[in-house]
Amino acid sequence: MTVGPTTRRRQLGADLRRLRERKGLTLEEAGALVGISKATLSRYERKEGAVKWPAVDALCREYGTTDDERSSLVELAKGARIQGWWRSLADPVPESMNLMLTLEDEVVSEDHYACMYVPGLLQTRAYAEAVHRASEMRCPDQEIAHMVDIRMKRQELLERPEPPHIWAVIDEAVIRRVVGGHETMRAQLHHLLEQARRPHVTVQILPFEAGAHAAAVGSFVVLGGPAPELDVVYVDIIGGGLFMEKPQELARYKLAFDYLRAQALDIERSAAFLDQVGREL
Repeated sequence: MTVGPTTRRRQLGADLRRLRERKGLTLEEAGALVGISKATLSRYERKEGAVKWPAVDALCREYGTTDDERSSLVELAKGARIQGWWRSLADPVPESMNLMLTLEDEVVSEDHYACMYVPGLLQTRAYAEAVHRASEMRCPDQEIAHMVDIRMKRQELLERPEPPHIWAVIDEAVIRRVVGGHETMRAQLHHLLEQARRPHVTVQILPFEAGAHAAAVGSFVVLGGPAPELDVVYVDIIGGGLFMEKPQELARYKLAFDYLRAQALDIERSAAFLDQVGREL
C-alpha cells in the first residue's frame, strides 16, 4: 500500500516524540536546541499542521539519529505536504469530513460497528441520498448531491489494486430500518450481499437475540493504519464525528469490536439473514 501524506505526518509526529523522549529532553529543551518554540515542537509531535523539514533535520541531529533515520524522517516531512484527491473537488468538502477523508485515504483496514445505517463505504447512491436527506433536514438539493458524490467517491478505495479490508458488524436494526422506501432498501440489502462476497469485505449481522452487547454507545469505526500506533477510532456524533487515538481509547474500542464479532452471526449465517430480510421486503 502507498503511504499517503496524512500517514507520513502522523508517523513523523510519533517518531519525533519517541526520539526526544529517548534523549531525555523536555519539549522546551529540545526546541531551544534548534531554535523553535515549545509550542511549535509540541504541534509537530501532536501531528498537527505543517512541519518544516529543516527543523526536522536539525532535531534529528540533536537527537543523535543515524544518517539513514534522519534522511527517512526528512522525507516524511517533505511527503507530508502532498494533498489528497478531495482537495481538487469543485465544491468545498465540509470541515467535519476533512479528517475522515485524509485518514481513510490511507488505511489498511476499517472495522465498522453500525447501529443506525449501513456503513458509508457499502451504501448505494439511493440509500446514501435518503440518509443525507433525513439527517440534513435543511440542506438544499445541490448540497445533498455534493455530499452523496463525496460518499460515492470514497468507495473507489475498494477498487484499488490493494484495497483495505473492511469488516462490518451491522446491527439487525440497520437492515430492518426501511431507508428510502422498500425498493431502495431491497437494492441496498442486495448490494450489501454482493459486497460481502468480495475477498476484502466481511459482513456480519448482530441479531436482536444477541441481547446486550459491547457497543451500546453507538456506531464507531476503527481505522487501521500501516502501524498500530497510527490507528484511529472514529465515533459518530450529531454534526460530525469524534476522533480518538490515545492507546487506552484504541484498546477499549478494539476490544469492543472483538466482542461484537464474537456475538454476531458468522459470515454464512449473516448472508442468509440478509437474503431473508431482503425477501421479506
